[in-house]
Amino acid sequence: MELKLDTPATYKIRVKGYLDSSWSDQLSGLAISRSSQGDEPEVTTLYGEVADQAALAGVLSALYGLHLPILSVECLSDVEAEEI
Repeated sequence: MELKLDTPATYKIRVKGYLDSSWSDQLSGLAISRSSQGDEPEVTTLYGEVADQAALAGVLSALYGLHLPILSVECLSDVEAEEI
């Protein structure tokens, strides 16, 4: 996979905190799931295809505006995306 600024790619974004699945439409249609382990804070994972790097920047900006600390942003290869 060759990543370019103007092509779609599949991403997995993890943030610290709770984000309701109703935000999916406002975050490029990314799927939203949550998990927590013991006393650890809840982690929300967003997953899906983003149209281009500008759309990714918009998602990250929206998460920043919601005061959700970003833990990781991972661009998944085609094989990794199929496994999820």
